[in-house]
Amino acid sequence: MAGIYIHIPFCKKACHYCNFHFSTTHHLMPQMLEAINKEISLRKNELSETVDTIYFGGGTPSLCNTEDIQCIMNALRKYFTINIDAEVTLEANPDDITEQKLNSWKCCGINRLSIGIQSFNEEELVWMNRAHNATQATNNLQLALQYFNNISVDLIYGTPLLTNQQWLENLQTVAALNIPHISCYALTVEEGTALNKMILQGKKQNTNTNKQAEHFEMLMQWAFQNNYQHYEISNFAKPNFKSQHNSGYWQGKNYLGIGPSAHSYNGKQRKWNIANNALYIKNIEQNIVLFEEETLTATQQLNEFLMIALRTNEGICFTDERWEMINENYKNKIIEVAKKWSVSNHLLITENNICLTNKGKFLADGIASDLFQLS
Repeated sequence: MAGIYIHIPFCKKACHYCNFHFSTTHHLMPQMLEAINKEISLRKNELSETVDTIYFGGGTPSLCNTEDIQCIMNALRKYFTINIDAEVTLEANPDDITEQKLNSWKCCGINRLSIGIQSFNEEELVWMNRAHNATQATNNLQLALQYFNNISVDLIYGTPLLTNQQWLENLQTVAALNIPHISCYALTVEEGTALNKMILQGKKQNTNTNKQAEHFEMLMQWAFQNNYQHYEISNFAKPNFKSQHNSGYWQGKNYLGIGPSAHSYNGKQRKWNIANNALYIKNIEQNIVLFEEETLTATQQLNEFLMIALRTNEGICFTDERWEMINENYKNKIIEVAKKWSVSNHLLITENNICLTNKGKFLADGIASDLFQLS
């Protein structure tokens, strides 16, 4: 199994908190489209496996003209072996969704949408400076459901204005619409962002970790009651609707990143393309894919496995080939540390795996770091 990630360098001008390239046009520059397609051809030998997932993400690809999406899909099919049942996801903002686009996306081969709803509450959307409003969020999601059955929505919790009742109403809206997949994230405030600056200036209220923990507890209870499997810390799915692309990341599968800023991974090395659009195009025109690269040490590979695996419902699986590559002494050390967390009911240890309990999910990163190899 292998995946391809396509980064489209577009961003809504109204999205004040992100750092992607701003653009008001809905068409990729011809030079950018040519560069992305040429990069696909230049890197055709980097994936020998059949491609099972394709993901159009980053920079709001739903702004892109559907003819450009089709052109990129044609290039992918030309240079890679694509599984006939491949999961092909496109990230979309609610206000970009129209009946014409939905139909065109489907014709292009898109079969899954990931829609950045964030909230169904008007006050919340204004606070987050989202371009869409609550009515658009609901109406366009209902419209999308007429064309796609495989839809994921993103929601944000733990913001200063969001009450417990409003958070529950957001989740109930998802259940009422029968959305099969949901990704939920606690709002994090990054240094250097406009949001962080506003908080420091007292123009916006800061987040509250206690409220975020309470919302996360409510989320887990709601998911259980509504038949959503909590298959990764931030991700919940109805049966047969897990994100295959993201699951590939968590399972350590290879993936190829195409476009400015796109990341690739082959199990040992991680690459990321240059972010500057002009330099990206200039180098591709000269048949050069300019990227930075990091070769992971054995310790880094191990720690990454422990951290990512622990976030999933399968946990650290003893039949996973990444576990089998660990020497027996260190396996025993990991299990001994895990037993301490098991006594406090943060971890569950079985004959097959080590996994987080609901209580442990609140401390996932701390528990993982406790298992890391320090040498």
